[in-house]
Amino acid sequence: MSTILSTKILSPNQQELLLNAGIGFVHYDAIQIELLNFELPQDFDILICTSQNAVKAFIAKFGAFDMHRCKTLCVGDKTGQLLLDHGANVLYAAENAKQLAKYIKKEHATTNLLYLSGNIRRDELPNSLKKAGIKLTEIIVYNTQLWPRQFEREFDGVLFYSPSGVRSFMAKNDLKNAKSFCIGETTAAELKLYTDNYIIAEKATVENVLVKAINYCKTND
Repeated sequence: MSTILSTKILSPNQQELLLNAGIGFVHYDAIQIELLNFELPQDFDILICTSQNAVKAFIAKFGAFDMHRCKTLCVGDKTGQLLLDHGANVLYAAENAKQLAKYIKKEHATTNLLYLSGNIRRDELPNSLKKAGIKLTEIIVYNTQLWPRQFEREFDGVLFYSPSGVRSFMAKNDLKNAKSFCIGETTAAELKLYTDNYIIAEKATVENVLVKAINYCKTND
């Protein structure tokens, strides 16, 4: 029986997907998130959230009422759904930062944008907007802490959901012959520093990562 490692704790429904497919798994949280206390500037028109953690930080600080009054741009279906669940007006949900930057350049080049980010984030979005001369105010609203854990055994596959998760796992392990599965292009870019043996999910959801891993294990079992 194939066994995979998830660098994120899986929900009961997600675990069931693997169990029903006859695949063993180990799961743990490779990173820890700390939501920060912060204040918002008065003069912004659109809020940018590229992760669910940014949305959670906003809700924890200001509540759903203030989110209800916000126009937002985001990355990822799950981030978009979390915004919608709390009443936000989601103008656009991009698949990745590159796609979001392209949309902003076309539709909101003169808009006052506020970017809620974490302490560890990629430079692709802010750098792209800066080069285009687009004003972007950034506030760090959560900290990402690596939570490395060493594994003595080998796995048939390892599942990654963020660049930080890749760095955390690789701090105390190597992939050996394991196939890697990642949630999107940003995570894949980090993973490429260590291996070319990976598969990218077609949609940026945990479930799609699991489906890719299940299909691979069934084919190669």
